[in-house]
Amino acid sequence: MMTSKEALVVRGGWDGHQPVEATDRFIPFLREHGFAVRIEESPKIYADSDYMATVDLILQCNTMNTIEKDEFAGLRSAVEAGTGLAGWHGGIADSYRNESDYLHLIGGQFACHPGKHPEERVGEQSDNYVPYRVTMLPAAADHPITQGIGDFDLVTEQYWVLADDYIDVLATTTQAVREWDPWHRPVTSPAIWTRQWGRGRIFVSTPGHRVEILDDPNVRTIIERGLLWASR
Repeated sequence: MMTSKEALVVRGGWDGHQPVEATDRFIPFLREHGFAVRIEESPKIYADSDYMATVDLILQCNTMNTIEKDEFAGLRSAVEAGTGLAGWHGGIADSYRNESDYLHLIGGQFACHPGKHPEERVGEQSDNYVPYRVTMLPAAADHPITQGIGDFDLVTEQYWVLADDYIDVLATTTQAVREWDPWHRPVTSPAIWTRQWGRGRIFVSTPGHRVEILDDPNVRTIIERGLLWASR
């Protein structure tokens, strides 16, 4: 297939999110949809303004890393000029804690993922795996990312997200109050959202902790559609 679009995959950070294996899940999909794919292992590429001007879509999977001022400026400028930015879980919603303007760009930031009862924890990632529901909002029914997808259940990290009201929320998840929790009423967070920034589009799915969650048919479909939706 002739390629007419440019996708940049930026991956790295915490290995627990399997940045290589996770993004490898979607690179064939992008190529099948006409993207030439470039892979970078750090955000340094964002500072290359000449290259970034050619990018139609950034797929970022880079958790708990840092970004330099010139790198972030290049990323934001590209999005404002029409480059799409998409990702899942901590790869986009917990990427660069050192840069508050990045949090502003994304519109929602991972705060925590309340886990199992303290007596059930064993010191592994699974301590934070809980059953929860992703609840579709009315806006999801006709949106190209979520059309035809109903509420669905997962057992994985449930993101408690700090967000602003400039995001367009397609789905939410509600953190219950358990007997050992310090909060006193259920808390609803955005689980899937989009954001318009300048001429660019941003897509975020909080489900996607590891490849087994990305392989869930609902999660995978939403992310694939989100990548295409966000692209220039």
